[in-house]
Amino acid sequence: MLLVIRTRGNVRVRPQIEDALKKLRLGRNHSAIVVKNTQSMRGMINRVKDYVTWGEIDSDIAEILVSKRGRLSGNRRLSDEYVKEHSEYTSMKEFSESLAAGEAKLSDVEGLKPLFRLSPPSGGYRGKISDPIKKGGVLGYRGPDINNLAKRMI
Repeated sequence: MLLVIRTRGNVRVRPQIEDALKKLRLGRNHSAIVVKNTQSMRGMINRVKDYVTWGEIDSDIAEILVSKRGRLSGNRRLSDEYVKEHSEYTSMKEFSESLAAGEAKLSDVEGLKPLFRLSPPSGGYRGKISDPIKKGGVLGYRGPDINNLAKRMI
């Protein structure tokens, strides 16, 4: 599974890119989604590569992300009891492990919002927001290093 985090804002975004970001449910800065690593998703992410950073999520970060930033309708927090009642999983830990492995989707828990609202990273992005990773910036594919950034944003 891939964790995709939007790092740039809405000003002067081309309509095609804005449409792709809306389809990915990344309407605001510092929002994140978890998607399957399929060819169609990689194509969509590649289209918006100048506005997001992404990489493979591990189970520890998935657990922290779901437990601390997972929200239900009405902005209620996600709990183990809710996961047990409204899905086939017995706890948030079990759900997040299967989510990171690619066996589960966020829609498996009824009422769970499909995105996570994060805060800006503590210590900053450590690079220019408008440059790709290979130039010392923030944007683009990070691989497993996305987990370090996500941990600082949770």
